[in-house]
Amino acid sequence: MFMNGSSDTASLFTQQGKKGTNQDAMIVWENFGSRTDTVFCGVFDGHGPYGHMVARRVRDSLPLKLSAHWEVNIKSEEVLKEVSLNTAGSFCPEDTTLLPVAEEARASVDVEETAKHPEVFQTLKESFVKAFKVMDRELRMYANIDCFCSGTTAVTFVKQGHDLVIGNVGDSRAVLATRDEDNSLSAVQLTVDLKPNLPAEAERIRKCKGRVFALQDEPEVARVWLPHHDCPGLAMARAFGDFCLKEFGLISVPEISYRRITDKDEFIVLATDGIWDVLSNKEVIDIVDSCPTRSHAARTLVESAVRAWRSKYPTSKVDDCAVVCLFLDSNESTTAFTFKSKENVPLSEQEDANGKDDLSILSGINRSGTVRSGNEALEEENEEASEDNEEGLDDEDMGAEVGKDWSALEGVSRVNTLVTLPRFVPGKEDEKAAREAKARK
Repeated sequence: MFMNGSSDTASLFTQQGKKGTNQDAMIVWENFGSRTDTVFCGVFDGHGPYGHMVARRVRDSLPLKLSAHWEVNIKSEEVLKEVSLNTAGSFCPEDTTLLPVAEEARASVDVEETAKHPEVFQTLKESFVKAFKVMDRELRMYANIDCFCSGTTAVTFVKQGHDLVIGNVGDSRAVLATRDEDNSLSAVQLTVDLKPNLPAEAERIRKCKGRVFALQDEPEVARVWLPHHDCPGLAMARAFGDFCLKEFGLISVPEISYRRITDKDEFIVLATDGIWDVLSNKEVIDIVDSCPTRSHAARTLVESAVRAWRSKYPTSKVDDCAVVCLFLDSNESTTAFTFKSKENVPLSEQEDANGKDDLSILSGINRSGTVRSGNEALEEENEEASEDNEEGLDDEDMGAEVGKDWSALEGVSRVNTLVTLPRFVPGKEDEKAAREAKARK
């Protein structure tokens, strides 16, 4: 599911803020990887002039890449086990020549962590790292999505049975609602908001010659800046896209974590920062828990956040909001999603919070069901051209140089994410000349 609505296990809702195009996206994919006990969930918060397109592209492509790498890793493990058995213990554990995962993925493996977590964690951890890397690399190559100063966050997880593996980039958040010893509902934050104010993130950025500082009128918001230009002022330390900063400390490597789901755990909330900027973790789970029907949980949470924005920040523009609520006591069900649309309107006629279905052009998806089953695969097409037309952007707009004044484009004035944008993009020849000049010095 990727539209506003609900199922027996999940509730989804997104709403445009007051800053232009809704740049948030979301997805719930049951039977993920053709496994009846597995679900993939994610929310994506785009930023920059083409952030809405980046968020959609990552939403559509990342799950497929993760599933593919997961299958490869599983098959590789089966081969290694067979080799280990056939060689009667002669296979050296340090020999990693048969592993298909990139060096940085292997380097991120913690031996103690592997020992205390189930095998699925290690397999998925490597798959997450590889899929995120490939996703970011492909964004750089897309001709019709300018990701130089546009990007997206991503908080995602795969739940297989009672195992939960989370991959997070950026400042969206995942929170678990669980019962404590006195049976009261408590909130457990599952991810860390990866912002430049974190010491480890700031140190990495500064080592790469990037700068981290806050503006005088918002001293609580640390931002990432280019070495010699006061731009773009990105308010996160990790993201897909944003290639103007990728050489200066911004990365797309996900932070991977694991949790074992217990009978006391009731639901998980994934949401973009439009929710967390105005509501605490406890407030969020209490709102979801108090909702009379699960089908309205995500929408009720978004509406509560909008009211909180107007109350706490009456002079600020309300941010876009996207929420996914996954209810854990229905996880053992193997039935397919039954989508419950708003007002009982057929999905073919249903509009999203922006006033139109921005996903109608996706190929490989049955819109009448809005479900991606484990046996379906989305075709990798360049559907952004159609999406551009929906958003009012023509081919000339998409091919425009970065030197154009972007302040007139929708989505740029996202104060919580970007401050300004670079005035130019050096060409390959200019970059080469700059590197040669620096080498001569």
